[in-house]
Parts: sequence; C-alpha cells; structure tokens
Amino acid sequence: MFQEINSTNYPPENSTLVWDGECKFCKWWKDRWEHKIKGKVQFRTYQDVHLEFPDIPKKEFQKASRLIDTNGNVYSGPDSAYKLYYYLGKPKWHLWYKRQKWFKVFSNNAYNHIAKNRSFYYKVTILLFGNDPTKPKIYWFYYVLLIILLLISI
Repeated sequence: MFQEINSTNYPPENSTLVWDGECKFCKWWKDRWEHKIKGKVQFRTYQDVHLEFPDIPKKEFQKASRLIDTNGNVYSGPDSAYKLYYYLGKPKWHLWYKRQKWFKVFSNNAYNHIAKNRSFYYKVTILLFGNDPTKPKIYWFYYVLLIILLLISI
C-alpha cells in the first residue's frame, strides 16, 4: 500500500501531478487528464522529478501518483485524481475522500489493486474506451447492450 504524504518542503512553482512514466496505464490516464485540465496542472514523471522533492521517498513515487500543490500540499494515490476533479470544478470526490472514512478506505484499496495490476487494467481501459485518451469511445456501452440482448434472447 502507498504511504499517504501530506506535504513537502519543496513546493513546485505550478501544481504538478507526478506519475510513472514507464506505465502504459498511467500514461493513458495522464493524457486524458492533461487534455481535460488544459494547463492548470503540470504533468511530470517521477523518473524526472523525484530529486526535486527530497522529502518524498522515490519508492513512494513508484507506488502511487502524487499531486503536489504550490503551497506544498501533497495528494496521494486516488486523492491525486480526485484533486484533479477539484481543479475542474467538481470538488465532491476530493471532499468525500477527506470526510468519509469508508470512501477513503474503498478508494485506497481499489487504487492499490489497480496499481498492482496495471498491465491488466491498461488492457481493460483500451477495451472500454479505445486507444485515444483525448477522444474516449463508449465501447463499454456496446458490451453492456450486447450482454443485455443475449440475456433477453435466452
């Protein structure tokens, strides 16, 4: 499980999401977020920036994404994604994570499971949404529709 890190003494000039540059799953979702956030946040790999944050262990960057704000606040794992929603004017996910223990536990466990199975979830992401994260398809809808039609015909 990733360690929750609340702050750094080395805040960046711009809010920065630090992600694993060697992970296809991470890259797909990073590209999706980068397209939606339109410059409000920088996206940099931990491989490039971990030395800029000496108070955050490299092994923790390897375990989870980190969103680091200009005030030094650090949002780890699922809350890094929820904080991106916050920047998009949708604060409820981040607020639930901070206020609802059950939601935090569920989110952390789901994130940890996905992090340990990134290659599988990358394939699932491509299957459900396609190769282009800037223009995701709704393939998942067609799969659900097909299953419903099959069940009805039985």
